[in-house]
Amino acid sequence: MNVAVPRETFPGERRVAIAPAAIPGLVKAGLGVFVETGAGTQAGFTDAAYTEKGATIVQDRADLFRMADIILQVRTPGANPEEGSRDIELLRPEHVLIGLTDPFTHPAISRRVAETGATLFSMELIPRITRAQSMDALSSMATLAGYRAVLLAATHLPKMFPMLMTAAGTITPARVFVIGVGVAGLMAIAQAKRLGAVVEAYDVRPAVREQVQSLGAKFVEMELDAKDSEDTGGYAKAMGEEFYRKQRELMARVVAANDVVITTAAIPGRKAPVLVTRDMVESMHPGSVVVDLAALTGGNCELTRPDEIVDHNGVTILGPTNVPSDLARDASQMYGKNITTLLLSMMKNGALDMNRDDEVVSGTMVTHGGHVVHPRIVECLEQCYE
Repeated sequence: MNVAVPRETFPGERRVAIAPAAIPGLVKAGLGVFVETGAGTQAGFTDAAYTEKGATIVQDRADLFRMADIILQVRTPGANPEEGSRDIELLRPEHVLIGLTDPFTHPAISRRVAETGATLFSMELIPRITRAQSMDALSSMATLAGYRAVLLAATHLPKMFPMLMTAAGTITPARVFVIGVGVAGLMAIAQAKRLGAVVEAYDVRPAVREQVQSLGAKFVEMELDAKDSEDTGGYAKAMGEEFYRKQRELMARVVAANDVVITTAAIPGRKAPVLVTRDMVESMHPGSVVVDLAALTGGNCELTRPDEIVDHNGVTILGPTNVPSDLARDASQMYGKNITTLLLSMMKNGALDMNRDDEVVSGTMVTHGGHVVHPRIVECLEQCYE
């Protein structure tokens, strides 16, 4: 069986589905590996680096798809709706396509993939179980996003993060407030602490208090009824608008007291809740920075504009939508480990065994046999066409 790694075509995407280091494991499993020329260039991987590890470089994308049994991508057509439509035309029933699919934003694209007969697996749908931790691409990319968010804030903040005692006087430390304590939030807390900031954090899930405190940050207490605030996968659930209204009222004073606010609250398949209002931004002192990691799904800050830098009364609001791409080399290595672990878990005696009794297989399979088979995406499609 042959594995193909195409060059990513989404505008600004610098990642590649696998780094050269992942190739020997695929070859050992009896797979041929074919990489489109230039696929890893923007992540710092040359064609020669791939060939040295056992891959074959292919010049023509259509030829690559013809050779392939399994196609590994960072962004499949669902996560690349414009440029990715050209790849749909290259799919055939024998293909197995694995990658990020943005399944709930563009469910109709999953239907188009299903019509080709190809089998599609979504990396966003990896179940949060112990066995699948090494396949969890969302956590890998969130780790990078949390790290990078702090560096972006430090770059735009007109002061240093650490406290310094100097001959010219004492420089007070920056104050950082992290909203949302998932993987990205925890990494943001750790990075801000490493840079010397005073860090506070808040999450709707009280259970994360110990994790925040273990990193040396203060957990902000808010007297809110947050029962059933966590889903079965460990993610924060969407709450009602009345809850968010009370939350914003209590959060306003904390936002005003901080130099940097980093928001990470995203709900899979839903618009991001607005947690930082215009009034809150206007209460921050000039020079403060908001980094909104939920910009792709509407933003946690009312004033966020995706992929733009907004200056509102001297407060800088950043809305990056593809932060891991800025760290393309490490992102590709981490994502490559995730995607190849998923693939190799389905390999049995040199063949692909897509056993749908396996929780990982059934949880990530979106299309198969000409149909959309994932229940949540089927439901989403039904709602779209009601």
